[in-house]
Amino acid sequence: GIASVVAGHPLDTVKTRLQAGQGYGNTFKCVLTVYRNESLAGFFKGMSFPLASVGIYSSVVFGVFSNTQRFLGQLRHGDPAAGTSLTDMTLASIVAGVISVGIGTPVELVKTRLQMQTQSYNKANVKLNSTVPGSPVYRGPIHCLRTILQKEGIAGVYRGNVAMLLRDVPGYCAYFIPYAMFCDWITPHGSISPSPFSIWVAGGVAGAVSWAVCTPMDVVKSRLQADGVYLNQYKGTLDCMLQSYQKEGLKVFCRGLMVNTVRGFPSSAAMFLGYELSLKAMKRCQTETSP
Repeated sequence: GIASVVAGHPLDTVKTRLQAGQGYGNTFKCVLTVYRNESLAGFFKGMSFPLASVGIYSSVVFGVFSNTQRFLGQLRHGDPAAGTSLTDMTLASIVAGVISVGIGTPVELVKTRLQMQTQSYNKANVKLNSTVPGSPVYRGPIHCLRTILQKEGIAGVYRGNVAMLLRDVPGYCAYFIPYAMFCDWITPHGSISPSPFSIWVAGGVAGAVSWAVCTPMDVVKSRLQADGVYLNQYKGTLDCMLQSYQKEGLKVFCRGLMVNTVRGFPSSAAMFLGYELSLKAMKRCQTETSP
């Protein structure tokens, strides 16, 4: 999980600015603008909170997915280790997507708010520029979370949760299912398990496919979560979708598509490789220590 955050966060910042910011133009122009105005540090804004929480988040998502598959295997075939069908994987992906929203929404909110803060925090300038987009409001992730709780309450912490639900449920279906399919396809016949290279490729492809599928709702999620700092433009998910469409047309829902797809490969490849190798290592340790 940590490897995936470090690998993907700089492009995640670019994606968020393209989706929720103004005046960035295309991807290349956005990268140049962030670098010129904020140097390399600008690409890593908001990374500390996801980095600190990604272990728990990834453990829950992968754990829920795996254990739901085991439960369905036990329910259908009387054996938790029985081979899973496409229906089982789809159901397990949906459950993982729903559970992920409860943990992921506050993390995504804090990350998005800090990514959209283009200037450094300075107490002298906070009151003067508090309504100017990009002006400093939060001095770090904890201060950001505390401020949101004080001003917007629990509902504010879960701002954009409906958009995240609509993003993550199909997103995880397009994440776990292609991964399993590509692993089976790449793994040579007769092999007990896929090689690290097969896992890396399958994980990367699954990540690219998944982010391509959920980019439209990711745009809505980014806009909703960035909203409310300087202005309150959107009343909810549907209102955000309608306003975005009326002002920019259907193309608005493809903002950040290329960045999401490119970022999805290395971050998901790192995630799945770390997951599978960790499982193998733990199983090997259990085997060696068993009497």
